[in-house]
Amino acid sequence: MHTFEHDDVTGLLDVIAQPCLSLYQPTHRRHPENQQDVIRYRNLVKTLQSSLLQQYDAKETDALLAPFLALADDHDFWQQTRDGLAVLGARGVFRVYRLQRLVPELAVVSDTFHTKPLHRLVQSSQRYQVLGLTRKTVRLFEGDRDTMDEVVLAESVAATLIDALGSETTEPHTTVASYGGVGHGHGAMHHGHGGRSDEIEKDTERFFRTVDRGILEHHSKLSGLPLILATLPENRELFHRLSHNPHLLAEGIDASVDAIPLDALRERAWRVVEPFYTARLQSQLEQFGTARANGLGGEALLAVAEAVVSGRVATLLIDGDRAVPGHVDPETGQVILADRSRPDVDDVLDDLGAMARRRGAKVFILPSEQVPTETGVAAIYRY
Repeated sequence: MHTFEHDDVTGLLDVIAQPCLSLYQPTHRRHPENQQDVIRYRNLVKTLQSSLLQQYDAKETDALLAPFLALADDHDFWQQTRDGLAVLGARGVFRVYRLQRLVPELAVVSDTFHTKPLHRLVQSSQRYQVLGLTRKTVRLFEGDRDTMDEVVLAESVAATLIDALGSETTEPHTTVASYGGVGHGHGAMHHGHGGRSDEIEKDTERFFRTVDRGILEHHSKLSGLPLILATLPENRELFHRLSHNPHLLAEGIDASVDAIPLDALRERAWRVVEPFYTARLQSQLEQFGTARANGLGGEALLAVAEAVVSGRVATLLIDGDRAVPGHVDPETGQVILADRSRPDVDDVLDDLGAMARRRGAKVFILPSEQVPTETGVAAIYRY
């Protein structure tokens, strides 16, 4: 399964041959509610088909819709849905994203992909990841206050001790000494150097180092989310001592994820991460106040848009409860407003968030009551 974070950062969805097909729908996690999901999906595909046939012939339309229809026939996929679904398709590109949040139904054919709902999810200010670690296995979860799901590890990340070390696991070193010579009835005595427990500790350390590198390179750097370690107390100090992951929180969960129901894991993870987010928000608000007082903070929409495009924005706070229909010109930063009633129209605020993120800015979507301006944006400039 693809991740939108990866596709967005790499620009995979930016330069695509037209037309671009975007489909969104709410889905259900459990039977029997999820039985209706594929029916609703097929109806949305028919909407795409009707739109395509207005501009393209039947042969080209069928080619564009082929992967969408193949997904409809994938029985296993529809048994593993979450709360929402996004499907993006064009010539040579087909992306499917299972979502942890409800999204409104939408099926639109346009010159570009409609990614507003995906950007909003990615930029949510309250997401986190949980690293479930034992001395032999690793699992990764992602969640927020209300939901949590297991994340499929990147192919390069070792999921077990054997995956990480293979045949290179350390064996105890022994020597054999004979006493009394042949025929004296004395057996050989085996002397271990370091003992079995020492060798296990060495393997554990090597495994933890491998896990730390893999999670950092293939998950944490991409998501930028705080990471909570869930492991038994005897493993915690060792992993923290070895880890180079700047996203790893000092506080964790002293338990094995294999022994905790998912809802209980989510509740415990939120208790860990909520103070982190509260403190970070307070710091951001203080930084914005200081920056604005020194001429390095902005809230005027047009000025912020120009600063985003020029790469001047270091941190951008966005009102998650507000929408400004239209889009931002990626070359000039000009804000082009649009008719709110059109379903394929993007949101200026989401455009700003996506552009700022690609230019290395920290982007946070907040509830209206936490945004320190009346315009829906608050920017801290680099210069």
